[in-house]
Amino acid sequence: MTHETFGTHKGPLNVTADGPSISPLKQGKTVSTAAVGPWRLIAGKLIRQKVAMFAGVIILLLYLIGLFAEFLAPSLPATSKPQYTYAPPQGLSFFVTKPDGGSQFNFHVKGYKVEIDKVALRRTFVVDDTKVVPVGFFVRGPAYYLWGLIPMTTHFFGPINPNDPMYLLGADRLGRDVLTRLIYGTRISMSIGLVGVAMSLVLGVVLGSISGFYGGWVDTLIQRVIEVVSAMPTIPLWLGLAAAIPLTWSPVNVYFVITVIVSLLGWTSLAREVRGRFLALRSEDFVTAAKLDGSSEARLIFRHILPSLTSHILAVVTLAVPTMIVAETSLSFLGIGLKPPVVSWGVLLQDAQNIRTVATAPWLLIWPSLAVVIAVLSFNFFGDGLRDAADPYDN
Repeated sequence: MTHETFGTHKGPLNVTADGPSISPLKQGKTVSTAAVGPWRLIAGKLIRQKVAMFAGVIILLLYLIGLFAEFLAPSLPATSKPQYTYAPPQGLSFFVTKPDGGSQFNFHVKGYKVEIDKVALRRTFVVDDTKVVPVGFFVRGPAYYLWGLIPMTTHFFGPINPNDPMYLLGADRLGRDVLTRLIYGTRISMSIGLVGVAMSLVLGVVLGSISGFYGGWVDTLIQRVIEVVSAMPTIPLWLGLAAAIPLTWSPVNVYFVITVIVSLLGWTSLAREVRGRFLALRSEDFVTAAKLDGSSEARLIFRHILPSLTSHILAVVTLAVPTMIVAETSLSFLGIGLKPPVVSWGVLLQDAQNIRTVATAPWLLIWPSLAVVIAVLSFNFFGDGLRDAADPYDN
């Protein structure tokens, strides 16, 4: 047997009585996983998880909706039409019936007509088949500024005549379009999750790294701080911090403070996980070799140990985003978070606190709740898939 036998080959080696040989079933397939980087291995394993990839597509779509909210929304979130208070959702239709009995393609929704409920003594909206509201793509509508910079009047989807009523998801108590407000709310609710996680990531990684690397009294002090923060009751603490926000502050300042409040309570679990991984890795051979080579402590932390935790941290952060979204929604729903004129999913759910409103207009509860559920489940499924893909012991 010569040395060349163990060179580059195609297919795995089978050890037999006659020595190593190439498996005939695997010939023609080059074994190259040893030369593939860790990120390519993670990406390859993640792609094979169909549920996680589908959840990732939904997350991407949600962020695209938030990014282009002004363009995608058929109206403006503050536009109200009191004559359509609590108007029910309309259904999209593709064909209209011609006088001769045939059908003609016409993308539209049916209009409303008002009837009086003699039992409840209130007005109700019913579909009026005689009123047709033509609907189209890239239509002109109310003026807006895309990202607050670019003046535009074109909307991706909406009624041909901006004055015609179109409430695909219904209207609220002021006659505002729920679909428009839901799209605008996507921007706030999804972005507050990212911003909050980014702040928690910095606190968790920095404090967890210091705690696990140095140990001793530094580790003890940081762990006691984590225990104190973790032991605090969440809801009363939120109530106290949110009550300290002055009522005269602008919506932007309130948004920033709510993000900080959510972040201050979300970094402890990540810090503990990073600390545990540092305790396990600081005695590894590659860290010892870097010390003997003269690497500074900062270089050991940020150049040698921390990069080996990147995939794990990324998976943990992905699972932390839905927690931030639920926290913002809960605060806003309780009235101690974001408030009008800011539009978020939690602000939209404030209307659901009135039982009478829910009974007469259940869509005010259904659509924002469904958006929160879809976002949270998507992040959880994608985070689980990313965590499994980043597991080095899972083949």
